[in-house]
Amino acid sequence: MFERLIKKPLESRKSFFLFGPRGTGKTTWLKHRLPEALFVNLLQSEYYNRLSANPGHLRQLIAPDHTGWTVIDEVQRIPALLNEVHDLIEARGLVFVLTGSSARTLRRSGVNLLAGRALTYRMHPVTAVEQREAFNLRDSVQLGHLPARFSESDPAKYLKDYVQTYLREEVMQESLTRNIGHFSRFLEVASFSQGATINTSAVAREAHIERSVAENYFSILEDLLIAVRLPVFSRKVKRKLVSQKKFYFFDAGVFRAIRPMGPLDSDAEINGPALETLVLQELRAVNDYRDYGYQISFWRTRSGTEVDFVLYGPRGLLAIKIKRSTQIQHKDTRALREFKKDYPPAKCFVFYGGSSPVYMDDVTVLPVEHALRRLGQILGNAS
Repeated sequence: MFERLIKKPLESRKSFFLFGPRGTGKTTWLKHRLPEALFVNLLQSEYYNRLSANPGHLRQLIAPDHTGWTVIDEVQRIPALLNEVHDLIEARGLVFVLTGSSARTLRRSGVNLLAGRALTYRMHPVTAVEQREAFNLRDSVQLGHLPARFSESDPAKYLKDYVQTYLREEVMQESLTRNIGHFSRFLEVASFSQGATINTSAVAREAHIERSVAENYFSILEDLLIAVRLPVFSRKVKRKLVSQKKFYFFDAGVFRAIRPMGPLDSDAEINGPALETLVLQELRAVNDYRDYGYQISFWRTRSGTEVDFVLYGPRGLLAIKIKRSTQIQHKDTRALREFKKDYPPAKCFVFYGGSSPVYMDDVTVLPVEHALRRLGQILGNAS
C-alpha cells in the first residue's frame, strides 16, 4: 500500500467530506488511518436498503458510548442522511467522514451540506511521489495511477472492467440518463476530445445525439468526478483567445481504456493526450494535497498559440507546456515566450521526454519524470 500525501483532513478532529472518483483509494486510506472507526458502506445492500427506507436508522447503528470516527461511504447515494449527520454532530459531538464520488450531485439535490460544519477534501489517483521507486513513466502513461492497477495481474483488463462496470453502472444507479447505450457511445466519442478544446456540436453529431444531450453528458462526467473541463486563462486579457473549455478524463489509464484504438491510430494521437492527462492529474493532486490554492486553466489564442496548463494563485503564476519529444528546440518555447510577453511575472516550464534539464529563452525545461517527482517544490516556489 502506498503512503498517501493527503494528511490535512485528519490533523484536526473535525468532520469532513472526502470526494473522489471510485477506485482512487478513499476507503482503503481511511481504513488504514482510522482502523477503529465505524464504517457504513452505502454500496452494500445491508446498509443501503435499511437507510434509504429510514435515514433515522443511522442513530441505531452508532453505539451510545461511541466517541470515535464514523465513516459513511458513498453518501451521495442517500443524501437525506446528511440531516441525521448534522443533528448527531450538534447533539452528540460526533465526528464523521463522508465519502462520495459526486460532490455536485449532492449540491444539486438541495440537501443539507452541514452548513460549514464539515470541510471538503479530494482524493486523487496515486501520485508519482507517493509511488516512490515504483513510479515508471512509461507504465503511467499507459495505465494511469488508479491504486488497484499496481496490484492487478492484468492491469489493462482491470481498467477495461472499471470503465464497463463502474462508469456505466454508476450512471445507471444515479439515474442520470435513461439511455445507457447513447451514453456509452458518447464516452468513446468524447475520448477523441482528450486534451483538446470541446466542440460540443461535433461530439453530438458523431455520437448521434442532440447537442443538449451531449452538453448534459459532459456535465454528468464532471458531476461524477470522472472528467474535468479546464477554462481558458483570461485575466487581463491582451489578445483574442478561444472561448471553449478543454476536456480531460481524470486518469491517463481510464482515458486509454475508453479511447478506441486500431491500426489507423498513431501513437502521437493517443500517447500525447495521455501524457498531458498524467501531468494534469498530478498537478491537481499536489495542488489539493498541499493546499496551494492554484486555479488550473490553459491559454490559447485564436491563432492557435497554446500553453497547456496555467496555474494562478496566491503563490504565483506558472505556465507549463508538455512535449513528448526527447529534444527541445527554440520553436518549442515560442508559446511560453508569447505568454510571458503578456504576463511577465510568469514562471515558464516545458516538461519533455528528454533526460536532462535545459534552460533556454527564460524557460526551464525539465524531463517529465523529474518534474513529476518534484512537483511539490515547483508549485511551492512559483513566486
